[in-house]
Amino acid sequence: MRKQLFNSIVCIALMLTSASCKKVEKLFTFSIYNESSIILQANVPINLPINVNTPNVTTNSSDQFENNNSDAAHVKDIRLKNLLLTITSPSGKNFDFLKSIQIFISTDANNEIELASLDNIPTNTASIALLPTSEKLDNYLKSGTINLRTTYVKRQLQSQDVEVKVNSEFTVKASVR
Repeated sequence: MRKQLFNSIVCIALMLTSASCKKVEKLFTFSIYNESSIILQANVPINLPINVNTPNVTTNSSDQFENNNSDAAHVKDIRLKNLLLTITSPSGKNFDFLKSIQIFISTDANNEIELASLDNIPTNTASIALLPTSEKLDNYLKSGTINLRTTYVKRQLQSQDVEVKVNSEFTVKASVR
C-alpha cells in the first residue's frame, strides 16, 4: 500500500513539474518578424535560375529581444517559423509565371545558407508560403543586418516586373536577462 502511495505521489510530482517546465518555456519563447521586398524581373529567360540580391535587411532583433525581457546573449535558439511571399504589384497578378524559388540568408560574419524554398509553385494565388529551413539561425538574427539572396526559375514569360513582399516570422527561445 505504501509503495502504491509513493508511486502515485512521484507520478503526480513529475506531471506537475513537466507542466510547469512547459509553461516556463512558453514564457521565454516569442516571435520576431521581418519584412522586405524583392523584384522578380520580366525580361529574363524561362527555365533558368535567376539571382536577385536584396539590400541589407535591418533585423531590429535587439529591440525585439529587449521588448521580450531578453538580449542576444540570452538567446538559445532561433528558427524560421514561416516565410510568406505576397505579390504587391502589379495589382491582380498571381504566381502563375513562377516555377520555383529559394531564399538564402547570410551576414558579413556568417556564410550563406538556405532560409526557405518552394518547388512546383501553385497557380492562381498571389500569396505563397515557403518551406522553412530547419537550421538554427541564432548567429544570423543576432546580427543587426542580414543579407537575402533569392534564386527563382520562371515557367512562363511575364510582361512586367513583379514586386513581392517577403514576410518572415522567427521563433526565439531565450532566457530572461
